[in-house]
Amino acid sequence: MASGDPELTVGAPARADLRILGSRFLACVSPAADRNAARRVCDAVRAEFPDATHHCFALRLGAGDAEVTLAHDAGEPARTAGAPILQALAAAGVTDAVVVVVRWFGGTKLGKGGLARAYREAARRALAAAPLVRRRASIRMDLRGPLALLGDVRHLLAGEEGRVVAETYGGDGEARLTVELPAEAFARFAAALAERTRGRFTCSSL
Repeated sequence: MASGDPELTVGAPARADLRILGSRFLACVSPAADRNAARRVCDAVRAEFPDATHHCFALRLGAGDAEVTLAHDAGEPARTAGAPILQALAAAGVTDAVVVVVRWFGGTKLGKGGLARAYREAARRALAAAPLVRRRASIRMDLRGPLALLGDVRHLLAGEEGRVVAETYGGDGEARLTVELPAEAFARFAAALAERTRGRFTCSSL
């Protein structure tokens, strides 16, 4: 699958183990609808394996102009862990997912090239083991309204499995959000938003 416009995501968590020169790499892939979900996955993996030397991760959300990526080397040399994990996600054409690779150092240094290959391969194996599903069609919307009603808006958005792509706040107390949610939820969300905020929060498709 081409990685330019990913249409696949992870249907359920999966793991894969890789051992190289005494070091162990355990890759854990999970679906992640937004950064908060990815953070919870990372925190859970760290809590499960507190004795590991490194907990590196990469996250990929959305597609096209709305794509968001994050990568973290967690103490490994720059771009030897997070970036290769992200490359594995892109090569698989997978988005809305996070991969955490846990490493236990085995006493033998692998070098930057060896590290990058190990992290990428561990992530690739986890993605190969995961059930992949086609993403639902999504739509982006521009939301504007009083900052005081932002909690209600976030609650409605979460109920429709939507996520915030970008947000800004004006000095006049207005919030502006760019959100993404399943296309089939657009009309339902718009109606619920109008009712909950009494029309004070407006929405339009982008």
